[in-house]
Amino acid sequence: MKWYSKGLWLIFTFVVVPSTLQAAEPGVEIHKTKAGTVFATWGPLPGKPVPTLFILAGTMESTLGSPYFRQCGNQLAKAGYLLVSVDIPCHGSEHRPPEPTGLSGWAFRCEQGDDFVADNNRRLSQVLDHLISTGQTDAEYVGVCGTSRGGYLALQYAAHDSRMKGVVAFAPVTDLTVLNEFKSRTTNEMVQALNMIQRSDKLAGRPVWIVIGDRDARVGTDQSIELARSITRAGLAKGEQSQVDLHVIAEPKGHTVPQGSTDVAADWFLKQVGTPASPPRK
Repeated sequence: MKWYSKGLWLIFTFVVVPSTLQAAEPGVEIHKTKAGTVFATWGPLPGKPVPTLFILAGTMESTLGSPYFRQCGNQLAKAGYLLVSVDIPCHGSEHRPPEPTGLSGWAFRCEQGDDFVADNNRRLSQVLDHLISTGQTDAEYVGVCGTSRGGYLALQYAAHDSRMKGVVAFAPVTDLTVLNEFKSRTTNEMVQALNMIQRSDKLAGRPVWIVIGDRDARVGTDQSIELARSITRAGLAKGEQSQVDLHVIAEPKGHTVPQGSTDVAADWFLKQVGTPASPPRK
């Protein structure tokens, strides 16, 4: 608006001030257990025990710092969940030169007889022990999820630690021999032992949710289907009701998480694991 008076231009500027300011998005915060295990959270540690979701994909910063890799954690954080991650083997601080990084590092460790899955399970359990003992995690509401290689480690950890009330795997590795990095190591004893099917009995009768594209040649669509079938068979053999929820979805991009999966996974997780205000539906 302009106003003319005695040869002077008076200019009035109008500033619109919002009634409420949008809260800043949480950031990645780094912590350490009393035993020295480093872990990260999405936002600050809580002042009381809360539901907790472990999320695995790569480095803890890249996992929690990315909406894509947070996956259903985006929705669960809004429901009151604490999001936690660690560097997975051969990534970030868990890379041990001169070994290769990433999946090639996993293959290298198998050749050396170094069980990288057991190491990862140990560190995750140390973090969970710490969060429970310090009164920041409610042990009744704990789960784990992961994407691709992180989905594989999420399934392995759920099989290892019965405190996981549910596990969600997005486009997961289930059989290492399918990966290009392991093509020359298919007969390696450790590679064979680390096939997720070998752990089916540990997931029998427990809540497991898996999504895979219908043409995922990178990690193997058929292998995810077979794992789900194997877990169900193991449960039936024990006389337990199957709680495996498998989704095979048309995905022309190949190895990626099918669109819309995170919402479905979050709804499933809240029904299976719940929160103190909304316990799981049995």
